Amino acid sequence: MKKIVVIDGQGGRMGAALVAQLKALDLPAHIIAVGANSAATAAMLKAGADAGATGENPVIVCCENADLILGPMGIITANALLGEITPRMAAAVSESRAQKLLIPVNRCSVTVVGVRELSLGEYVKACAQQAQELLCP
Repeated sequence: MKKIVVIDGQGGRMGAALVAQLKALDLPAHIIAVGANSAATAAMLKAGADAGATGENPVIVCCENADLILGPMGIITANALLGEITPRMAAAVSESRAQKLLIPVNRCSVTVVGVRELSLGEYVKACAQQAQELLCP
């Protein structure tokens, strides 16, 4: 079974939406929610994640053997999400062998040129569909 790691911070709204979309697709995968804070983890668990953990070390450990990592673009940038993403967290995500599906967020300090503006719901749906295509070709 494939391992999908969903990482989020703040209130976990994006992560919870991703988890809910992935669960609705009934993918052959174990979904692990890793929050930068306990509120984000709780929101993703409530949305149906199979397991959850909070903080820097769970991000590092879960990224080591993930097949897919999903979350806001800031999870690859040190000190993003108002400082919730530590340099070690960003490195763990960036260095993981997993395929990363990242959602651009205006609050992150990175702008991807050429990316069209979509609502969060549209990005979440597109991200979940891409995960499905990667796991079930």
